[in-house]
Amino acid sequence: MVDPLPVHVNREELHDIAVPTSFETTGPFDIRLVNHGQPLHVHLHLDDDLSAVAEIEATNHYVDGETERRVSVSVRDGATVRGKLKVVSGYGAQTRYVDVIVTEPDEQEGSVRVDESLAEPQPVETEQPDSALAQQPIVPVAALAVGALVVAAGIAFAVQAFVVGLGALVVLAGVLVAMYVLFVE
Repeated sequence: MVDPLPVHVNREELHDIAVPTSFETTGPFDIRLVNHGQPLHVHLHLDDDLSAVAEIEATNHYVDGETERRVSVSVRDGATVRGKLKVVSGYGAQTRYVDVIVTEPDEQEGSVRVDESLAEPQPVETEQPDSALAQQPIVPVAALAVGALVVAAGIAFAVQAFVVGLGALVVLAGVLVAMYVLFVE
């Protein structure tokens, strides 16, 4: 964002205006009206050259005492022009001019050029997990299976129940299916 154009009023005396001699911008900007004294009206006007590419939201602005007000100036994209901004206070008691230069923005390093090649699909690289467990999923699955079988067999012998032994066989079948899926896929 461009720094605002500072306009100081009532700094030295009533209706006094202090502006820079020139202001350069590459796009829309704000005019910062800073009142150092009594309330007053400030009139802003763009000359013909400047008004061809820029527009002020309003021309007459009331600025309360010891306050600040921002006025937005919109500028057409890609426009380059040199013109004058007229600043008037006290209904014409004081008038100052600022040379305003609108230039095209410099191409930034981070900008992206868009051409036809962006319309073509780009190859997608899939990420491979780096962990040892992700590369060899059989180890944790086998450890879990052995642990489950040991627990099931221990319960089957302790309780001496047919149903628990049948459950251990179901767990064994599940482990075998999991091993098959891991090796085949």
